[in-house]
Amino acid sequence: MSRAFAQDPLFLHLFGNSQLDQRAKNKVTAFVSFMFDKSFFCNEEVWGIFENESLLGTYLIEKPQLNKLQNIKGVFFAIMYSILWSTRISGKTLNLLNSYMRITRSAAPSLTHHYLVMIGVKPEAQGKGLGTAMLLHLLNMVNEDDTSQGVALDTENKENIKLYRRFGFTLSRETQVNHVPVYCMFYQKD
Repeated sequence: MSRAFAQDPLFLHLFGNSQLDQRAKNKVTAFVSFMFDKSFFCNEEVWGIFENESLLGTYLIEKPQLNKLQNIKGVFFAIMYSILWSTRISGKTLNLLNSYMRITRSAAPSLTHHYLVMIGVKPEAQGKGLGTAMLLHLLNMVNEDDTSQGVALDTENKENIKLYRRFGFTLSRETQVNHVPVYCMFYQKD
């Protein structure tokens, strides 16, 4: 799935061009792997579309209202994995990721909500409606969840704003993280 994020502005800024540089490719792959591991360990929602046992597209979403045990497990996992993962990335990159998380999470509304961590489709499967199918699945799940008031997300691709608006998201904040533009959006249930 790391190829789905190869041209993402934040990934390019943090890791370099993974299509041209093997070290950057390894870092992107390690980061995406970390995000999947974290999602499974913290009982977050991971959903994907497969064809012939090949993952074509996926999203990772944090659910609202984790119980205390899940929070403790999540913190423990994040600390342990961050220590292991920090050998693969620089302290500067780790600080930028922490800044990104702090800034984007502060842009989310105080309402109880889901948080779309990542959504991506492999390049060879793009343009076939898989992203739309994943967003519709996500919104259906959120609309059926009585504990959630909506979905927050952030994107660094300005052209994604138009796509997310078609699904009912509104732009809540424009900001920057180390000169990378970030667009924070929210879908509020009716």
